[in-house]
Amino acid sequence: MENERASQAAHAAAAPRLEGMTPLILASSSPRRTEILTAVGWPFEAHAAGVDETRLAGEGPEDFVTRLARAKAEAVAGSRLFGLVLGADTTVLVGGEILEKPRDADDARRMLRRLAGRWHEVLTGVALVRAETGRAVVGLERTRVRFAETSDEEIDWHVQTGDVLDKAGAYAIQGRAALFIEAIDGDYWNVVGLPVRLVYELARGFEAEAEARP
Repeated sequence: MENERASQAAHAAAAPRLEGMTPLILASSSPRRTEILTAVGWPFEAHAAGVDETRLAGEGPEDFVTRLARAKAEAVAGSRLFGLVLGADTTVLVGGEILEKPRDADDARRMLRRLAGRWHEVLTGVALVRAETGRAVVGLERTRVRFAETSDEEIDWHVQTGDVLDKAGAYAIQGRAALFIEAIDGDYWNVVGLPVRLVYELARGFEAEAEARP
């Protein structure tokens, strides 16, 4: 308990921050989410959630990502005595099909062919859970992205980099896929993996509500 308090105090004192930027416990091992929080100067520590990310039968994309985001946050919050835990989950939706992380290189090629020359949506569920009380708030961000027409040679080149297998939809907008992005409508950081503006809004509202309680 004292170690947790000391860790949070160290984070809070490390740098000036805006009201609402409560130090977070990131329930993820994602380097992209870590990089985003670091880039905006949000104090945090990361702990992998280790939850089953299998989609339930008949589960829609919105319910899928918000359920997993909350499950991740609650799993980590359950192992802590103190702290505000952030969970997030991202998926890609094209033509009514949910594209999760590809199973292998062939599946990645299939996904990239589905995305070529059309618009798709990137959905991220975000959840904040207070470890002390279990109180939770959940949000959803949606961004539209348009891929250019891509040749089989371009798709093979993209897949051969080896960095597509751990990403929903088999691409990273901040990586080599940037060569094939024609347009984006919405939050860019959502496509990277964490809609940090939404996290900020939820955190501000979450803490304001807590302070208003008797």
